[in-house]
Amino acid sequence: MRVNFQCFKGVKSLMILKKIDKNYNFISIFNTQSGFYMRTGILDDSGKDTGVEVFQSSFPELIDIGIMGHCVHGKSGLCLKAGVQCYQNGMNIQQENMSLENYIKIIDEIKGKTFQVALGGRGDPNKHENFYEILEYTRINNIVPNYTTSGFLLKDEEVQLTKKYCGAVAVSWYFHQYTKKAVDMFVKSGMKVNIHYVLNSTSVEEASYMLYKDKFPRGINAVIFLLHKPVGLGKEDRVLKYEDKTVQDFFKNIMWKKYPFKIGFDSCSVPALINFNSNFDIHSIDTCEAARWSMYITPDMKALPCSFDQELKWCVELKDKNIGYAWNSNVFENFRNKFKKSCPNCREKVNCMGGCPLCRSIILCNREEMYKL
Repeated sequence: MRVNFQCFKGVKSLMILKKIDKNYNFISIFNTQSGFYMRTGILDDSGKDTGVEVFQSSFPELIDIGIMGHCVHGKSGLCLKAGVQCYQNGMNIQQENMSLENYIKIIDEIKGKTFQVALGGRGDPNKHENFYEILEYTRINNIVPNYTTSGFLLKDEEVQLTKKYCGAVAVSWYFHQYTKKAVDMFVKSGMKVNIHYVLNSTSVEEASYMLYKDKFPRGINAVIFLLHKPVGLGKEDRVLKYEDKTVQDFFKNIMWKKYPFKIGFDSCSVPALINFNSNFDIHSIDTCEAARWSMYITPDMKALPCSFDQELKWCVELKDKNIGYAWNSNVFENFRNKFKKSCPNCREKVNCMGGCPLCRSIILCNREEMYKL
């Protein structure tokens, strides 16, 4: 792997990180203050951008680190009461959180090569016993931490630590008062706050209502819609269906109205946007980055292309291996081949990569070209 990592400091602790990937011939840039990210296409021998999309990097630019092994919020049963079926099965699975020693080991390997880490796992990262040490160590190594929380039992001290060290925070929408309170606490602190809203067969109509009746909290940066996955506690009957007119109308109409916040989608939603919506910039969406630009590490140090692989079918053990080994392993390469082989004759393949390789039933597409992996 040949990667050069450069830092450019400016006013107000602004830092621009520039990575030159000599294996795949591209340059990527990340602003640690604003979160702005960009990368070139493949560069020719003279350094000119050819405009050809880069398929992967030599090392993950974002790593989802599962620091939480158990979930107080999930154990309470409030997730299910809110209609959200946790893909990590936080209600039933109780494991140890990732140790600070293992977390430091990860950061020591990825510093100078990875831009951001998304703290997660089975529970709210702000409830980790070493939350402060994790945030501080990440930031002093020029890596930006972000995380998602339910907001359950959120403390002022956790909000202040988040503001000091994190680039942004997301609050999962659970239709509970503590959700709104958590959003309000983060907004008042001056944080960039996103709401993560899970779209399933019972929540999509409510999502439309909240958007068009302007019911989301004031002051948020964005609402990010995530597709329900039939993983963990997630049931197949909650998966959105292509032929459902309510689903089609949601994706078709969402871009036609201006909101006081941004609208975003997870990469699993890309096929739906392509098929149902003509009013968006195709360059503004990112298809699945698993094993291409990002990876997931479990609380007990297993590397996966994506956190949705709860059955560990694509697992590389990190206890006696490093992240670079996992990234270049046959396991990860075989996962990348899923994208390369999918939908070989579809004109939209470059934009959606054939959809999710792990949960094929969530792909909102009925094109004849869709290749069942």
